[in-house]
Amino acid sequence: MRIIVACAFSLLPALCAATSTQGLPAVAASGLSEYGIEGMGVVSTRADEGRASVGADGRRIVWAAAGREGGAGGSDLWQATLHDGRWQDPVPLAINSPADDADPAFDPDGRWLYFSSNREGGRGGHDLYRARVLAGGGFGVVEHLGGTLNTSGDERAPMPGPDGNLLLFASDGHGGEGGLDLLSARRDDDDFAEPRALPGTVNTIADETDPAWLADGATLVFSRGNAATSQVRVAHCDGSAYAGDAALELSFNTADARTFAPVPDGHKPGELLVAGTARAPRAGGTDLYRTVSPKAAGRAGCLDEGR
Repeated sequence: MRIIVACAFSLLPALCAATSTQGLPAVAASGLSEYGIEGMGVVSTRADEGRASVGADGRRIVWAAAGREGGAGGSDLWQATLHDGRWQDPVPLAINSPADDADPAFDPDGRWLYFSSNREGGRGGHDLYRARVLAGGGFGVVEHLGGTLNTSGDERAPMPGPDGNLLLFASDGHGGEGGLDLLSARRDDDDFAEPRALPGTVNTIADETDPAWLADGATLVFSRGNAATSQVRVAHCDGSAYAGDAALELSFNTADARTFAPVPDGHKPGELLVAGTARAPRAGGTDLYRTVSPKAAGRAGCLDEGR
């Protein structure tokens, strides 16, 4: 197993200079073998980092961090930009609230940033929001995603689908198998259609969250567990349903650990960002790591509107 320190994109050998100060083996130019830490000291810090998303052009990353000095309070959204092959200039987003802001995800075109928050003005618990991405690096007015999606319960981890109009998310307010379940909803003009549970057996009595599609829905990655222990899972579409799931093959993605928030990097489709705690390298609590994306071994059919 080869472990690398990645300041931004793990396939760039220039980013591996930090390995000499971390007591890690040298990294060949071939790049990612299993995983690398994302942005040591800039993105991954002594705070607890959660979900992260890279913009469509690969020039900015937004992530959630709890306990990082300089935020508005609770969990906050942070952004860094790419300079000289490294993530630099981390700043909290101006759209943060004194409550918890978390679960960021850019849409495929990079026009919108989706996230969840339990800020004032919602329907209860965490609700789903979005803000327009501005060319200068900032974000526009925060928009609540409405009462069709948001309930008095918790809605978490919004993830726009392949065309930007189909939204994946997790909720405990729409019925289901128990706890947080995985749902999708199609955007219809200025609102969303009624959410539907993902087809198949991925929803259980446990909490499922952090859903993301690979290969236009042929394969699904998500996390199952709670605030103490969770695991990233992979399920493949059999043509109509996600018929089973297995743990993502990653050394620290074990049943007794906390690994969560898998997010594909659209700028580098062969790679996946995850949050968790590896034995090494580590920056603090839960850090952000980059790993090889699982093979999309499923078939089309699980996104059909007529299901």
